[in-house]
Amino acid sequence: MTTVFAKRLFDGEQWLANQAVTFSDNRITSVAEAELSNAMTKDVVDILAPGFIDVHVNGGGTLFNHTPTLLALEKIVQIHAQFGTVAMMPTLISDDYSIMSQAHDAVCEALAQNMGGILGLHYEGPYLNPVRKGVHNEFQLRQPNEGILATLLDVSKFGKLMVTLAPEQVREGFIEWLVSQKAIVCIGHSAATYEQAIAAVDSGARGFTHLFNAMTPLTSREPGVVGAALETNKATWCGLIADGHHVHPVSMRIAIAAKGCEHMMLVTDAIQSVGSNETEMAFLGKKVMRSEGKVTTVDGTLAGSDLDMATAVRNTIFLTGRTPAEALQMASLRPAEFLSIDDQFGHIKTDYRASMVALSEDYRVQKTWIDGRVAWEPFITCN
Repeated sequence: MTTVFAKRLFDGEQWLANQAVTFSDNRITSVAEAELSNAMTKDVVDILAPGFIDVHVNGGGTLFNHTPTLLALEKIVQIHAQFGTVAMMPTLISDDYSIMSQAHDAVCEALAQNMGGILGLHYEGPYLNPVRKGVHNEFQLRQPNEGILATLLDVSKFGKLMVTLAPEQVREGFIEWLVSQKAIVCIGHSAATYEQAIAAVDSGARGFTHLFNAMTPLTSREPGVVGAALETNKATWCGLIADGHHVHPVSMRIAIAAKGCEHMMLVTDAIQSVGSNETEMAFLGKKVMRSEGKVTTVDGTLAGSDLDMATAVRNTIFLTGRTPAEALQMASLRPAEFLSIDDQFGHIKTDYRASMVALSEDYRVQKTWIDGRVAWEPFITCN
């Protein structure tokens, strides 16, 4: 049994002072007010908050497409734990079915082993619109082959499954079929009209991948995919890359005000640059360069991001003016609600997972626990 004393605790809903959080194995057993002098613990932290959940992470130290293996998943979890991430949806960018199959097998094995930090798998593509392909290789974009695809969806039997697609690129009924296979469908890399995007939502799509990026914009006469994403009468969530490069801070402020914090979730879209000192690296057959907090191809196309979740939280506070509580919720509770795992993550309460992050007063990570195990602290290095 372990006890952590928090000078300030954000339990997912409210701030509390002088709280002792006790956990055993992977579950929180008690949360109670306590005096520091009486706390039977060596762990005293400034701020304790629910650990961050990243539903869109392509890599960390390695790109999952390049090394779709169990060892790569372990490394990516380890890298992002130093930035407060306790659970993730490793994301596979559009690729051959053989690579999709390897990624599928690796994630299924991780889930079978109860690997801490891995929730499931996110296929970003390959059913995307070439017009809005971003950094995805156009020759990998294609129509669905349901016979092959069916063998790559049974990850949903063991964990969570996300599929990002362009609704205008798939046949009628395909989204409903994916939903019937327990996939969480997100709209992204799409040139859909507003009407097509809303039809996809009515068919079961519930997310929008990296809001504003690689999708039809909101204009005066055509609301586009962005307009559909910001609708508040639909139960959908928007992923937001809060690095200051993918979305201007003013656009972030407007989007959060329109949609509400309740349906916004911070994501990184991180590639292998996170956790690495490299300034140039291979990326799906191309060369990308890291500079000034972003990664781009030679022609300037953004290639994922160099963002981590702790930085995303700080940026949301300091660039958009949202409260720390709202920013922390967008990094934990909101993605947990999106994935329907908010009965396990997103709160620090009795019986919830002991997956937490200790933060300094300026919201920098001091320590991370995943399922009750110390996943990162300053003297633990990431190889």
